[in-house]
Amino acid sequence: MVSKKWISAIVLLQLCCASCGFCGKVLVWPCDMSHWLNMRIILEKLTERGHEVTVLVSPESFIIDYSKSSTLKFEVISMPYNKEEAEENLNAFLDMAANVMPTLSQWQSAIKLQEFFVQITGKLKLICESVVYNNSFMKKLQETNYDVMVIDPELPCGELIAELLKVPFVYTLKFSIGDTVQQYCGKLPTPLSYVPVSMAGLTDRMTFLQRVKNIMFSIFINFWIHPLDTQVWDQFYSEALGRPTTLCEIMGKAEIWLIRTYWDFEFPRPYLPNFEFVGGLHCKPAKPLPKEMEEFVQSSGEDGIVVFSLGSMVKNLTDEKANLIASALAQIPQKVLWRYKGKKPATLGDNTRLYDWIPQNDLLGHPKTKAFITHGGTNGIYEAIYHGIPMVGVPMFADQPDNIAHMKAKGAAVEVDISTMTSEDLLNALRTVINEPSYKENATRLSRIHHDQPVKPLDRAVFWIEFVMRHKGAKHLRPAAHNLTWFQYHSLDVIGFLLACVAAAIFLVTKCCLFSYQKFGKTGKKKKRE
Repeated sequence: MVSKKWISAIVLLQLCCASCGFCGKVLVWPCDMSHWLNMRIILEKLTERGHEVTVLVSPESFIIDYSKSSTLKFEVISMPYNKEEAEENLNAFLDMAANVMPTLSQWQSAIKLQEFFVQITGKLKLICESVVYNNSFMKKLQETNYDVMVIDPELPCGELIAELLKVPFVYTLKFSIGDTVQQYCGKLPTPLSYVPVSMAGLTDRMTFLQRVKNIMFSIFINFWIHPLDTQVWDQFYSEALGRPTTLCEIMGKAEIWLIRTYWDFEFPRPYLPNFEFVGGLHCKPAKPLPKEMEEFVQSSGEDGIVVFSLGSMVKNLTDEKANLIASALAQIPQKVLWRYKGKKPATLGDNTRLYDWIPQNDLLGHPKTKAFITHGGTNGIYEAIYHGIPMVGVPMFADQPDNIAHMKAKGAAVEVDISTMTSEDLLNALRTVINEPSYKENATRLSRIHHDQPVKPLDRAVFWIEFVMRHKGAKHLRPAAHNLTWFQYHSLDVIGFLLACVAAAIFLVTKCCLFSYQKFGKTGKKKKRE
């Protein structure tokens, strides 16, 4: 006899299926760390609506825990290297991010970041090969008849699997070096006169010299940095598909691009119909804090608290840097909750507590929170926007300087350079965002913009994934630019043709004039002499 529990589950599943029209099958190619936190929320929402979601996961994942009970299904893929190697790569990257890249210029930082990606390209390619060349595994995926793939393009291969399975796919992303993926593969218009290149740390209001820098940085990224590892993928994709192709061509087949930002963060710029904003989809109202933490927060009185986190990837700093920061924090009247796993700084004040982990969203949503010290990760910035909290930015690498530049331009943040800052610099930045009302007002204004949307970001993301499933793609939103070569896209063939016509016309007119002069000029002279 079927229990009431199972009857309720079946009825709920039917209601979910009815609400979205059908129950589909979703295959996922994720990226680990903070990227997974965003994607998981979308996937869990899809399962709530009755869809079957299968995630291709590596057994060496750091935060994708496939052993726990979940509404998601996990397909564990074989790994060509062990977890120790993966951890070595991650630790090397974290050390570089925390201690090396902040000391470099933007140009050097871009080179260093791409050098790291080039170093791990071989390992990423081995992972991809272990999937696409595993005939039994690919056959199993083929026979499942997935309706859509959801892919994080930070790690190549997902789009290749989708192409081999002939399944439409949706991208979810925020950052790529120089926006090359969106600009060239997605055919996103990028007027360099007012659209700043990623990692340049510029705004949409550029001086002449800044526009020069923007163009130079675009050339530097797109024609020197970016091609360093794409040749490997171009060759591999061509071999796997049995025809000449490129990574960018396959990426360009994405039906929808879910961009994890919104106009509360972005500068106005042209976008395409198949680009959708879902920034802040992970944000939610604050929940009560753990009892001990709440007591510490309440002990701050009217001064309130400061939340400090450098994200999940930066676990510690040098002793010198940690002591410098702790010294500055000790001089403010606010209580400070600092997420930090390193050695306890000698200069740590009584007003500061260290935590291995903090409920960041819940703290930022607490009424006593006055400021947020952040490295500039997208997730943290959006939680601060959601709750209307001004920020002190300490960016280190990748998109972090850009993210803080956006918040500075919108009047909701002050930036300090982690490589050169003194205790006084950090102290002054904190006092500025806490004591000057404009920062809180601007943060609150951004929060109002974020909340004033006709559809919540998470619902928008789920809608477009289901849209692709229902319609077997979204070809009617795909711009014709994908069918043009680069010289056709920029109308260089037309310009060349018109210039040739003008040149031909000038040549003919010149010839006619010379001919007329030679003929009638000589006749005139002859008559004169007679």
